[in-house]
Amino acid sequence: MAVIHHTTLKPTKLELLTAWLPSRPWYRGTGKPELAKAGGFRLDDPQGEVGIEFMVVTDVSGPRPVAYLVPLAYRGAPLEGAENALVGTMEHGVLGQRWAYDGCHDPVLVARLAALIEGRAQAQDQNVSDIPAQEVVVSRAEEGSLPTGFTVTDDREGTALTTPQGPVLRLHRALQPAADGPFVSPQGATGHVAGSWEAPDGTRAQGAFAVLHGGGR
Repeated sequence: MAVIHHTTLKPTKLELLTAWLPSRPWYRGTGKPELAKAGGFRLDDPQGEVGIEFMVVTDVSGPRPVAYLVPLAYRGAPLEGAENALVGTMEHGVLGQRWAYDGCHDPVLVARLAALIEGRAQAQDQNVSDIPAQEVVVSRAEEGSLPTGFTVTDDREGTALTTPQGPVLRLHRALQPAADGPFVSPQGATGHVAGSWEAPDGTRAQGAFAVLHGGGR
Protein backbone atom coordinates (compact mmCIF):
# COMPACT_ATOMS: atom_id res chain seq x y z
CA MET A 1 0.00 0.00 0.00
CA ALA A 2 1.45 3.35 -1.05
CA VAL A 3 1.90 5.95 1.68
CA ILE A 4 0.86 9.46 0.70
CA HIS A 5 3.20 12.03 2.20
CA HIS A 6 1.74 15.46 2.89
CA THR A 7 4.85 17.50 2.33
CA THR A 8 6.42 20.08 0.05
CA LEU A 9 7.19 19.70 -3.65
CA LYS A 10 9.48 22.09 -5.50
CA PRO A 11 8.37 22.79 -8.15
CA THR A 12 4.78 21.74 -7.56
CA LYS A 13 2.95 19.31 -9.80
CA LEU A 14 0.81 22.11 -11.20
CA GLU A 15 3.91 24.13 -12.02
CA LEU A 16 5.38 21.18 -13.92
CA LEU A 17 2.14 20.60 -15.81
CA THR A 18 1.78 24.29 -16.68
CA ALA A 19 5.02 24.07 -18.62
CA TRP A 20 4.40 20.59 -20.06
CA LEU A 21 0.75 20.55 -21.17
CA PRO A 22 1.10 22.96 -24.12
CA SER A 23 3.56 20.54 -25.74
CA ARG A 24 0.91 17.80 -25.97
CA PRO A 25 -1.07 17.24 -29.19
CA TRP A 26 -4.28 16.85 -27.19
CA TYR A 27 -3.91 20.19 -25.41
CA ARG A 28 -6.87 22.35 -26.42
CA GLY A 29 -5.53 25.74 -25.36
CA THR A 30 -3.54 28.27 -27.32
CA GLY A 31 -1.27 29.67 -24.64
CA LYS A 32 -0.10 29.17 -21.09
CA PRO A 33 -2.64 27.15 -19.06
CA GLU A 34 -4.10 28.30 -15.76
CA LEU A 35 -4.45 25.05 -13.83
CA ALA A 36 -6.25 23.86 -10.73
CA LYS A 37 -6.38 20.37 -9.28
CA ALA A 38 -9.83 18.89 -9.89
CA GLY A 39 -9.66 15.22 -8.86
CA GLY A 40 -8.22 11.85 -9.73
CA PHE A 41 -7.09 8.65 -8.05
CA ARG A 42 -4.01 6.56 -7.33
CA LEU A 43 -2.92 2.98 -7.92
CA ASP A 44 -0.47 0.98 -5.82
CA ASP A 45 2.77 -0.43 -7.20
CA PRO A 46 3.13 -3.85 -5.50
CA GLN A 47 6.91 -3.33 -5.44
CA GLY A 48 6.55 0.05 -3.76
CA GLU A 49 8.97 1.71 -6.16
CA VAL A 50 6.77 3.84 -8.42
CA GLY A 51 4.17 6.37 -7.34
CA ILE A 52 1.12 6.18 -9.62
CA GLU A 53 -1.38 9.01 -9.84
CA PHE A 54 -4.14 9.75 -12.34
CA MET A 55 -4.57 13.48 -11.87
CA VAL A 56 -7.38 15.61 -13.27
CA VAL A 57 -6.61 19.30 -13.71
CA THR A 58 -8.83 22.06 -15.08
CA ASP A 59 -7.50 24.80 -17.32
CA VAL A 60 -9.42 28.09 -17.16
CA SER A 61 -7.17 30.09 -19.49
CA GLY A 62 -9.55 29.86 -22.45
CA PRO A 63 -13.15 30.92 -23.04
CA ARG A 64 -14.39 27.62 -21.57
CA PRO A 65 -12.76 25.45 -18.89
CA VAL A 66 -11.16 22.20 -20.04
CA ALA A 67 -10.45 19.24 -17.74
CA TYR A 68 -7.41 17.10 -18.56
CA LEU A 69 -6.50 13.61 -17.38
CA VAL A 70 -2.77 13.32 -16.65
CA PRO A 71 -1.48 9.90 -15.54
CA LEU A 72 1.80 10.49 -13.70
CA ALA A 73 4.47 8.03 -12.63
CA TYR A 74 6.86 9.21 -9.92
CA ARG A 75 10.27 7.55 -9.69
CA GLY A 76 13.35 7.91 -7.51
CA ALA A 77 15.68 7.60 -10.52
CA PRO A 78 15.39 8.24 -14.27
CA LEU A 79 13.48 5.66 -16.34
CA GLU A 80 15.80 4.44 -19.06
CA GLY A 81 14.56 5.13 -22.57
CA ALA A 82 11.75 7.42 -21.42
CA GLU A 83 13.45 10.79 -21.83
CA ASN A 84 10.71 12.04 -24.18
CA ALA A 85 8.05 11.18 -21.59
CA LEU A 86 9.65 13.19 -18.76
CA VAL A 87 7.27 15.82 -17.40
CA GLY A 88 9.92 17.18 -15.04
CA THR A 89 11.83 16.68 -11.81
CA MET A 90 10.94 17.94 -8.37
CA GLU A 91 12.28 17.88 -4.86
CA HIS A 92 10.05 15.93 -2.48
CA GLY A 93 10.23 16.96 1.16
CA VAL A 94 10.46 13.33 2.34
CA LEU A 95 11.65 11.24 -0.62
CA GLY A 96 14.14 13.65 -2.17
CA GLN A 97 14.46 14.13 -5.90
CA ARG A 98 11.67 12.60 -7.96
CA TRP A 99 11.30 12.14 -11.71
CA ALA A 100 7.72 12.62 -12.95
CA TYR A 101 6.80 10.87 -16.21
CA ASP A 102 3.80 10.80 -18.48
CA GLY A 103 2.52 7.53 -17.08
CA CYS A 104 1.33 6.16 -20.42
CA HIS A 105 5.02 5.61 -21.20
CA ASP A 106 5.82 3.97 -17.85
CA PRO A 107 5.47 0.15 -17.90
CA VAL A 108 4.59 -0.05 -14.20
CA LEU A 109 1.71 2.41 -14.49
CA VAL A 110 0.38 0.75 -17.65
CA ALA A 111 0.53 -2.69 -16.00
CA ARG A 112 -1.37 -1.44 -12.96
CA LEU A 113 -4.00 0.24 -15.16
CA ALA A 114 -4.49 -3.10 -16.92
CA ALA A 115 -4.79 -4.77 -13.51
CA LEU A 116 -7.45 -2.23 -12.53
CA ILE A 117 -9.50 -3.04 -15.64
CA GLU A 118 -9.01 -6.78 -15.08
CA GLY A 119 -10.27 -6.44 -11.49
CA ARG A 120 -6.92 -7.29 -9.88
CA ALA A 121 -6.28 -3.79 -8.53
CA GLN A 122 -8.39 -1.18 -6.78
CA ALA A 123 -8.36 2.56 -7.32
CA GLN A 124 -7.16 4.40 -4.23
CA ASP A 125 -8.04 7.81 -2.85
CA GLN A 126 -5.83 10.53 -4.27
CA ASN A 127 -5.09 12.22 -0.96
CA VAL A 128 -5.51 9.67 1.86
CA SER A 129 -3.50 6.47 2.32
CA ASP A 130 -5.29 3.09 2.26
CA ILE A 131 -8.73 4.46 1.32
CA PRO A 132 -10.50 3.26 -1.86
CA ALA A 133 -11.50 5.91 -4.41
CA GLN A 134 -15.26 5.91 -4.08
CA GLU A 135 -16.09 7.68 -7.35
CA VAL A 136 -14.02 5.54 -9.73
CA VAL A 137 -16.11 2.99 -11.64
CA VAL A 138 -14.54 0.10 -13.57
CA SER A 139 -16.51 -2.05 -16.01
CA ARG A 140 -15.42 -4.89 -18.27
CA ALA A 141 -17.54 -7.21 -20.39
CA GLU A 142 -14.99 -10.04 -20.66
CA GLU A 143 -12.70 -11.97 -18.37
CA GLY A 144 -9.05 -12.83 -18.80
CA SER A 145 -5.79 -10.94 -18.96
CA LEU A 146 -5.22 -8.06 -21.29
CA PRO A 147 -2.37 -8.48 -23.77
CA THR A 148 0.91 -6.81 -22.92
CA GLY A 149 3.34 -4.91 -25.11
CA PHE A 150 1.35 -1.71 -25.60
CA THR A 151 2.45 0.81 -28.22
CA VAL A 152 1.74 4.39 -27.15
CA THR A 153 0.37 6.94 -29.61
CA ASP A 154 -0.67 10.50 -28.75
CA ASP A 155 -3.05 12.34 -31.05
CA ARG A 156 -5.51 15.19 -30.98
CA GLU A 157 -8.12 13.06 -29.20
CA GLY A 158 -5.94 11.52 -26.49
CA THR A 159 -3.60 8.58 -26.02
CA ALA A 160 -4.03 5.12 -27.54
CA LEU A 161 -2.35 2.08 -25.98
CA THR A 162 -2.40 -0.51 -28.75
CA THR A 163 -1.33 -4.17 -28.69
CA PRO A 164 -0.29 -6.36 -31.65
CA GLN A 165 -3.14 -8.71 -30.68
CA GLY A 166 -5.75 -6.05 -31.39
CA PRO A 167 -7.12 -4.59 -28.12
CA VAL A 168 -6.80 -0.82 -27.81
CA LEU A 169 -7.03 1.08 -24.55
CA ARG A 170 -7.74 4.73 -25.25
CA LEU A 171 -7.16 7.31 -22.54
CA HIS A 172 -9.31 10.40 -22.77
CA ARG A 173 -7.02 13.36 -22.08
CA ALA A 174 -9.42 16.27 -22.63
CA LEU A 175 -12.30 14.93 -20.57
CA GLN A 176 -15.89 15.10 -21.76
CA PRO A 177 -18.59 15.18 -19.04
CA ALA A 178 -21.45 12.75 -19.50
CA ALA A 179 -24.55 14.66 -20.55
CA ASP A 180 -27.07 12.87 -18.34
CA GLY A 181 -26.27 10.60 -15.40
CA PRO A 182 -23.29 8.24 -15.16
CA PHE A 183 -21.00 7.49 -18.07
CA VAL A 184 -22.04 4.65 -20.39
CA SER A 185 -19.47 2.88 -22.56
CA PRO A 186 -19.78 3.59 -26.28
CA GLN A 187 -21.04 0.86 -28.58
CA GLY A 188 -18.37 -1.74 -29.26
CA ALA A 189 -16.34 -1.00 -26.14
CA THR A 190 -15.47 -3.95 -23.89
CA GLY A 191 -14.60 -2.00 -20.77
CA HIS A 192 -13.95 1.39 -19.23
CA VAL A 193 -12.66 3.32 -16.28
CA ALA A 194 -14.82 6.31 -15.39
CA GLY A 195 -14.76 8.84 -12.60
CA SER A 196 -15.68 12.32 -11.50
CA TRP A 197 -13.94 15.63 -11.03
CA GLU A 198 -14.77 19.10 -9.77
CA ALA A 199 -15.68 21.76 -12.28
CA PRO A 200 -14.54 25.37 -11.68
CA ASP A 201 -18.08 26.31 -10.56
CA GLY A 202 -17.95 23.69 -7.80
CA THR A 203 -20.24 21.13 -9.43
CA ARG A 204 -19.21 17.51 -10.01
CA ALA A 205 -18.74 16.20 -13.54
CA GLN A 206 -18.58 12.54 -14.57
CA GLY A 207 -17.00 10.96 -17.62
CA ALA A 208 -14.67 8.36 -19.09
CA PHE A 209 -11.01 8.26 -18.16
CA ALA A 210 -10.19 5.24 -20.35
CA VAL A 211 -12.15 3.03 -22.75
CA LEU A 212 -11.13 -0.47 -23.87
CA HIS A 213 -11.87 -1.78 -27.35
CA GLY A 214 -11.23 -5.46 -27.98
CA GLY A 215 -10.97 -8.30 -25.50
CA GLY A 216 -8.45 -10.25 -23.50
CA ARG A 217 -6.52 -13.38 -24.31
